[in-house]
Amino acid sequence: MYLNKAFIIGNLTRDPEIKALPSGTKVASFSLATNRVYKDKDGVRQENVDYHNIVAFARLGELCGQYLKKGAQAFVEGRMQTRSWDAPDGSKKYRTEVIADNVQFGTRAGSTGAAPAAASAGKGEAPKAEAAGGEAIEYPQEEINPDDIPF
Repeated sequence: MYLNKAFIIGNLTRDPEIKALPSGTKVASFSLATNRVYKDKDGVRQENVDYHNIVAFARLGELCGQYLKKGAQAFVEGRMQTRSWDAPDGSKKYRTEVIADNVQFGTRAGSTGAAPAAASAGKGEAPKAEAAGGEAIEYPQEEINPDDIPF
């Protein structure tokens, strides 16, 4: 069995670039930055940033171009693909990309939108969220005991 699946949550490093294939299919390409914080062998806090090239085709590419902007957060689900080509100087070039199957848009850069329901609730106040139909969902006010969870 083989598996080629990538899940990446990060921030856009640039606005998506939209192009069209000869067939007319739209293609969006952008880059996501993810960071990792760790302590080295001396106990000093280190931070490492990785950049991921993302490509989205057809309607998904159009939506990415329309709604994503530099600095916005996004969750990308897709597959890894490496392509190669011959450069004008005669050398062989390679580029590894994530071909997006699904993109979920997160918070926008500089957005002052409401915080997530669970984070915005005050102490002793049950968080409220809105269902798809516009109805308010009220969560129980009592704390959840981990011993009550059956798994």
